[in-house]
Amino acid sequence: MRYLLPSVFLVALLAMLMLRGYVHSELLADHRVQSPAPTDQVPDAILDGGPVIDARSATAPAKTLRIPDHRIVLTFDDGPDPLWTPRVLDALKKYDAHGVFFVTGTMASRYPGLVQRIVDEGHEVGLHTFNHPDLSYQSHSRIDWELSQSQLVLAGAAGIRTSLFRPPYSSFADAMDNKSWPVTQYVGTRGYLTVVNNTDSEDWKRPGVPAIIEQATPKGGKGAVILMHDSGGDRSQTVAALGEFLPQMQQRGYTFTNLTTALGAPSAHTPVSGFALWKGKAFVVTVDLSEKLTDVLVAGLAVIGVLVLVRFGLMLLLSFLHSRKVRRRDFSWGPAFFRRPVSVLVPAFNERECIANTVRSLVASEHPLEIIVIDDGSTDGTADIVEAMRLPNVRVIRQRNAGKPAALNNGIAHARHDIVVMMDGDTVFEPATVRELVQPFADPKVGAVAGNAKVGNRDSLIGAWQHIEYVMGFNLDRRMYDMLRCMPTIPGAVGAFRRDALDRIGGMSEDTLAEDTDVTMALHRDGWQVVYAENARAWTEAPETVQQLWSQRYRWSYGTMQAIWKHRRAVVERGPSGRFGRVGLPFVALFMVVAPLLAPLIDVFLLYGLVFGPTEKTVGAWLSVLAVQAVCAAYAFRLDKERMTHLISLPLQQILYRQLMYVVLLQSWITALTGGRLRWQKLRRTGVVEAPGVMVSQRGRSNDRRPVA
Repeated sequence: MRYLLPSVFLVALLAMLMLRGYVHSELLADHRVQSPAPTDQVPDAILDGGPVIDARSATAPAKTLRIPDHRIVLTFDDGPDPLWTPRVLDALKKYDAHGVFFVTGTMASRYPGLVQRIVDEGHEVGLHTFNHPDLSYQSHSRIDWELSQSQLVLAGAAGIRTSLFRPPYSSFADAMDNKSWPVTQYVGTRGYLTVVNNTDSEDWKRPGVPAIIEQATPKGGKGAVILMHDSGGDRSQTVAALGEFLPQMQQRGYTFTNLTTALGAPSAHTPVSGFALWKGKAFVVTVDLSEKLTDVLVAGLAVIGVLVLVRFGLMLLLSFLHSRKVRRRDFSWGPAFFRRPVSVLVPAFNERECIANTVRSLVASEHPLEIIVIDDGSTDGTADIVEAMRLPNVRVIRQRNAGKPAALNNGIAHARHDIVVMMDGDTVFEPATVRELVQPFADPKVGAVAGNAKVGNRDSLIGAWQHIEYVMGFNLDRRMYDMLRCMPTIPGAVGAFRRDALDRIGGMSEDTLAEDTDVTMALHRDGWQVVYAENARAWTEAPETVQQLWSQRYRWSYGTMQAIWKHRRAVVERGPSGRFGRVGLPFVALFMVVAPLLAPLIDVFLLYGLVFGPTEKTVGAWLSVLAVQAVCAAYAFRLDKERMTHLISLPLQQILYRQLMYVVLLQSWITALTGGRLRWQKLRRTGVVEAPGVMVSQRGRSNDRRPVA
């Protein structure tokens, strides 16, 4: 289900967007218009005949029909339109007049209720194709498609078929030429009457109400098929002209009627039933769903746009305030410099590639400490490597494999000091890291400190992308959360805890897969402050393959959801727990779970706009979002004193890397909703990250890897 549901969702979303593009003439649309052609192949009877062309007979030549005197057939093209068609219908109803509405399939499928109203009020409906192409450019199969799709819509909207057809871009019968005449013949063989016009109101030019009335008035009492429009632009002049034209012509003895009534022929409408009816209804309902889905996506895009801007604004402002506060010359965490020794816990499971570098970096620390390596049932000799190093103040504790939380709790039980530093077995510290990490404990209100985790293996593309993410997405966030006093996570790679604080919350919990987030939230609820130490840098080995990255982030995102759900009662509690629940939890849920889930809408609309919409505006909007992100990233790199060269890959990161994070988060959501369970996954390590100042061990390592020094 974790793989099936995302696939079904993405396919359904793609299908809905493709359908919307189709019914908005953004897909399969052909806007070419044929230039006038010779007329020598068109029979004179057609060129000199009436506005109704009957080419349905396979044995008899095509013929034309004229409207009897003092009868007017009003025709309206390009609708139905949600604004103008109802007003046109109101005007016709007011004067008991009828007409023919030549609808396009795109508009009729989007506004089926108007088609039903047209039929219910006694008017006739004709086809004006589905996408309004010039049929003289189209093949017979495309013409059949345009007609059948339009009939499908009429069946779904009003339960009818029609035998009336008007070609797009048509005018009078004498304008028929060698390009359009074969189309009329072919459409006739499909059972349609082709209706052009012999009186053009030219309302599409918006010449003014008097001009429209003058051009629409038949001469000498003759009958007429009058061309007007109820869609395609501002039709206020058309509506106003009808209000004057209808009573004027009725006073002159004219009758406004349907086409078949004027010709004394059977109705053009045929009821549809059975499978054809339900097929049409299904199509109309699906179009409606695609329209509503697009509206929801647009609303979601607006929400995510606001959230992104708010988040970036908060990040920039609060990060600036944080750096300004902690970088003041007179800033201190307490009245005295924190010098007490601390215990450093290193949980390790099969870390033989990294553990030596990790321990060496700790031994080189500038702060007094003891090092406790907790071997969690390793099978690769991790504990033996540490013991063979015979370094001072280093102890090894062996246990059966029980998981990282159990290993940390075991280490806490063996720790001799009241401040406990925790790190991963694949991480190395700088000599000053521990000293910088524990200084905030000079403030007795501080229960935990988050350090500054850095990607050590950033020389690959995927490593560089994670480097950008760590600096911008994690460390800049931590500055913001520090100022808001709702730090959500102490990174497992570099964090420090007051032992009393851990004892009060029951130590490291095994309830979630993100024990670092879980314990941080528990500390907030217990009233402790959690702060960020920007100079406590730790270099960690990030995943080097997509599969490893997927596994890690899948566990992180799922564990974060577990932690949010576990601490949900904080929202209704009082005191420090309530403050975190009403400030911290919403921030974490909004910016770490909900907003990233909605963020793909930006990319969905980017693709949609590139394929169907205004490409220049779409690219411009996406570049604007990228520019905002680049500004935040550049500021984050400046705060961390990182080289800007890695930001060259930021655009590619937004296109490729971010999509992977979307899918991981979506899969985490589905895992949570379907009640799935995850277990710990061990990532393959290479030991490429070295402690500063320590010589690189050549044991089993290629020469093309650059250590962090």
